[in-house]
Amino acid sequence: MGSRRYAVDTRTNKLGERMGSEGPYVQLRPIGGGREWDCLPGKLREPTEAELKKARVLGSPVGRRS
Repeated sequence: MGSRRYAVDTRTNKLGERMGSEGPYVQLRPIGGGREWDCLPGKLREPTEAELKKARVLGSPVGRRS
């Protein structure tokens, strides 16, 4: 996969951040936080450019002050 940080679960078409693996599963977390879920590697696909852009926007800190 081209994006090692993000993947899409093809069962739900849900974009997630790769958190690691447990047994045969890849663990994904919703962008911006939330409960992780497990997905078999064969059910993942590489995110599109639009999905990666969405991940970058949702994953960036909001309201950070310098």
